[in-house]
Order: sequence, then C-alpha cells, then structure tokens
Amino acid sequence: MEIELELNGVERTVEASKSDSLLDVLRRNGYTGAKRGCDTGACGFCTVRVDGEPVKSCVKPVTTVQGAAVETIEGLGTQDDLHPVQQAFVDNTALQCGFCIPGMIMRSTALLEENPAPTEQEVREALSDNLCRCTGYKKIVAAVLDAAEQMDDGTAVATDGGPTLNSDSGTTAEIECLRTDCGCMEGDQ
Repeated sequence: MEIELELNGVERTVEASKSDSLLDVLRRNGYTGAKRGCDTGACGFCTVRVDGEPVKSCVKPVTTVQGAAVETIEGLGTQDDLHPVQQAFVDNTALQCGFCIPGMIMRSTALLEENPAPTEQEVREALSDNLCRCTGYKKIVAAVLDAAEQMDDGTAVATDGGPTLNSDSGTTAEIECLRTDCGCMEGDQ
C-alpha cells in the first residue's frame, strides 16, 4: 500500500504494509535517526513528531499517519546549521553513546514549542518517557533548559560545553535524575 505524508516538510509517498510501524517505514526510507530500542514504546529512542506531537514511532501504525506531517531528527537541523536544541545538547555535552539523543531532542523540541520557558521539573516530566542509559540525565536536562533560555532571548549558546548557570545567583544549577528509583546519579556522571 502507499502512504502519503509530509516528511520533514516534503510531500512523500512511501510503500508500506498494513502491519508496518512508522519506525519501520522511516528506517527503510533512509531516516535512521529514530532508533529501534525496545519495540514496545517504553524507551523513547524512536521518538519523532507527528503533526507537531511527539510519538513513539515503533508503536505508531504507519496507516495512522496518512496525510500527516512527520518530522524526524534529520529534518530538524543540519551539521552546518544545528537547531538550537541540537546545539544546546552539543554545548552542554549532553550525550555519550548518542543512541537516545534523537528521541530526546525531538521530545525536547516539542516541549519548548509548547512551553518556551519550562521549569526543571517540567523538563523532567516531559522527558520521563525517554530513557538514557549513559548520562544520568543531568546534562540532558541542563541542555533543554539552556536551549529554552537561548531560544527565548536569542543569545548565542555556550561554546565551551560549560555547565548551565542559575541566572539569579550565578551558581551552577544542580540537576538530578528524572527517575527517583534508578540510582544513576550516584557518582559523578
């Protein structure tokens, strides 16, 4: 069957079977930024946006995106012109292996479009469905808060990868794990 959709701003027709997930079709068509992790919607590695909303593409039937606008990490920015959220992740060294990062960035972008000035807790809640096995979330949350600030006031993001500063006191913001039961913040992440 053929599915017509807008993929990263371009009208496309893709071949699919009725049993395909959106992730299956994206990856078959060269959009490999969305990662296959759990295939159950539990990890968020496959997060893309459909009509502006973050969705887990591994459990999204491709038949439900007929006529929809789908955005993947490949449509967000380029190596030469990163989206502010992508740039903040780089500048805050908010990645290690990088496997979860496309999903984190897509979810973060959706959050910042809906809520341009989130609190730390709102960032944690928004990202709570996206797992990271490497970083302990500290730098990821800092990157989202940095991106919000940069997108709000238009100033350049830090290029030294330094820590996010609390603008009120000038002190480094302490950021903890999104999950309270994992113990990932023990030690220096």
